[in-house]
Amino acid sequence: MDILNAAKALNAISQESRLKAFRLLVRRGHQGMAAGQIANALEIPHNTLSTHLSTLVNAGLATARRDGRSIIYSIDFDGTRALFSFLMEDCCQGNPEVCLPLLESLLPRCCEPNNLTGANS
Repeated sequence: MDILNAAKALNAISQESRLKAFRLLVRRGHQGMAAGQIANALEIPHNTLSTHLSTLVNAGLATARRDGRSIIYSIDFDGTRALFSFLMEDCCQGNPEVCLPLLESLLPRCCEPNNLTGANS
């Protein structure tokens, strides 16, 4: 990730409603949630939330897929990892391995693509 994409991602989550949506999507993992469910859970009007979710998708922090008449939003774990890695790459005077345990703990194993059920293995 370069500095412009990192700034774009940080800007996307610097707004309260988008940060709430992002955190909700992190909890839901790859399963994601329909836009209407997100709007109801966060008590945000549907049209306002749509703009916020588009911002997260454009920043590489969320993905959107169609399921029938619904749009399902999920966290983009690759984009989120890239942002965290970018923020930590100069950790400890150029020794990123010191920060590796932190990076590994940020996105738990339960949310890895090979474990879509969300159960710990």
